[in-house]
Amino acid sequence: MLDRESPEPLRVNFELVLGTLHRWRSALLESGGRLHLDGPASVDTTANDLDESLRRATRALAGVCDLPVAGSEGSLITHKNFLRKLLTRPLNLKRVNVFTLNYDTLVEQASDAEGVVLLDGFVGTQRRVLRPESYEQDLYFPAETTEGRVHRFDRVLHLYKLHGSVTWVAGSPTLDNPYGVQSTAFDPDGAQPLLIYPTPAKYGETLGMPYSELFRRFSGALTRPQSVLFVIGYGFGDEHVNTIIRQALAVPSFTVVIVDPAPKSAFVRALREQKDRRIWIGEGPTLGTLAGFVEHVLPDLRDEDIRKKVLATHRALAKASPAVGETSDGD
Repeated sequence: MLDRESPEPLRVNFELVLGTLHRWRSALLESGGRLHLDGPASVDTTANDLDESLRRATRALAGVCDLPVAGSEGSLITHKNFLRKLLTRPLNLKRVNVFTLNYDTLVEQASDAEGVVLLDGFVGTQRRVLRPESYEQDLYFPAETTEGRVHRFDRVLHLYKLHGSVTWVAGSPTLDNPYGVQSTAFDPDGAQPLLIYPTPAKYGETLGMPYSELFRRFSGALTRPQSVLFVIGYGFGDEHVNTIIRQALAVPSFTVVIVDPAPKSAFVRALREQKDRRIWIGEGPTLGTLAGFVEHVLPDLRDEDIRKKVLATHRALAKASPAVGETSDGD
């Protein structure tokens, strides 16, 4: 961030800045209001100025999150491998849910490259609007069998962007767009406000729509029986997320796997002290990174299926073959 009086960059927590601007703006109910705060760092501004500051700040943050940058397109390889392995799960299991706090579109770009259909809560072709009920939909195709059965399409994932996205723009709610949220291509110079949610400083802060609906679905997914949560690249700085994970640990069949090269948060330290077999922590330069996790930990179930079929074939051949020393009749 740049100070008007100095060209030197200021080291600040961008999300903290956004959170502060949002709180100041929420104190002014009308667009023509004025905010005056006394203190060591006095504030005297208007609602219109705050709206413009929020627009510019979110656009600046979104520009940094517009990944991959030119010349580093190879960074999508890990995301592609990650998606390929996720899609090897048996089709009789529930769809994989990918919950992300990132604003970037790396998952979407990798999915496009791999031909993966993302159920991301948006519907529409010319105009994509948020409809969370669309998460309940699924894709099937008719099988070419006499029974006329249908089969689930295998290249489908559910994507939940809990903190918004650089492609989400906010508008006024209407009958055909009840949340007022639309997904478009990222435009760094666009005039519409982006829906990028700053990490709340306190758990008590209220989550507005559509974030409250997305977090509700996150909580519901974790508290289902036999759920497993893989936490990758998250520093446990959002108390809303942390509370949902704590609640999920009350479910006996819940398992959490934390992937972090050097976990330092008090939350992870508290989990480690529990010595709970349902809590796994992968750390270090290999197992603690997304690339290392995908390569060394996340299984490719297609390989496992091939091994099982090879072993079954060997066993069948062994049973059908005569034992050593035996001869067939007539020899």
